[in-house]
Amino acid sequence: MNAVSYDKTKKNCLLIFCNKRANFADVASALICDFSSRGYYFEKVSFVAFDNSAEIINALMDSLKLHENVVISCPLKMEKTLKDFYEAALKTAFDGLNILKATDNNIFVLLFNADCKLTAADICDYLDKQYMVTYNQAYIKMVGAPCHLLDDSLKDAKSICPELDFNITDNFGDCTVEIVYGSTVAKQAFDSAFRAIVARVNNYVYALENISLAERLVQLLKLRRMRIGVAESFTGGGISKRLVEISGVSEVYFEGLNTYANEAKIQRLGVNEFTLKQYGAVSKEVAAQMAEGLLLTGNCNIGLSTTGIAGPKSDNTNKPVGLIYIGVATDEGTQVYEFNLKGSRREITETAINLALFAAFKKVK
Repeated sequence: MNAVSYDKTKKNCLLIFCNKRANFADVASALICDFSSRGYYFEKVSFVAFDNSAEIINALMDSLKLHENVVISCPLKMEKTLKDFYEAALKTAFDGLNILKATDNNIFVLLFNADCKLTAADICDYLDKQYMVTYNQAYIKMVGAPCHLLDDSLKDAKSICPELDFNITDNFGDCTVEIVYGSTVAKQAFDSAFRAIVARVNNYVYALENISLAERLVQLLKLRRMRIGVAESFTGGGISKRLVEISGVSEVYFEGLNTYANEAKIQRLGVNEFTLKQYGAVSKEVAAQMAEGLLLTGNCNIGLSTTGIAGPKSDNTNKPVGLIYIGVATDEGTQVYEFNLKGSRREITETAINLALFAAFKKVK
């Protein structure tokens, strides 16, 4: 836990100089996340066309008049022009890291598509020293928590401890709540607020630290001395990919099968042909048999399966796009989860991968 009590009246802006015909939203999103995780928030974020002189001049002039801390993200070819402007306006020079310190302004130049001397972390460190602030961070990681439940939990926490700030990111249903608060906040007040959040969303929580869902599952499998096998249909190996990215997973991961065709489900997993004909590949019955088939080798003691329709079109059974089933089997029994997801093919697939990993986590927990 890091030690932000930051004066929110200080005005920060982010200027991104780019080709407006290209999508630089990811650049802005990444920078906003980097700064907010340290307790610094941008009052204004602007995309400025690097081929529009009038727009550039207006953006630069406004940044000096209205903002104390100006973070600039720009291509290498614009670096000298922008630095020349600020140095002439503020009568001082940038240092070797691309930081300019003036009486009432701090200017920071970050370069994209080039080797950058300066990083977001460097800027936050600089501001921490200048304002003599310290901050704490805490995390709650969860999957599938209803928005209204999460909102209510954060309102409860805020009523207990108003000094808390929340940064919430959602990655296809895998939600991270980052709590940022100043070092002057009493531990008892923070603990009470933290417990208030967890109490409401506990059924959806997999970690109280900044760790990935796959990492948490692997940790738990190691702790329980269990090995997992995975059989995927529409998720196409996505679950296995997440797992094998984790160092040391070989201790707990036996195999991953991408049994996309019905024949593969029958031949590799022992799914009953009659079950497929009667209920269809996208069914709770098939999801259950897929998961149970993984246990037949005797080399794993938890089986995880997925079957569903990711779209954009349905199959010939007229079942809706977004209908998915996740099966989890152990020697103690089999549980199947049904979901009706919305979104693009990628959104449905990635969300299903998170739901499947979480289902395995709950079974092992």
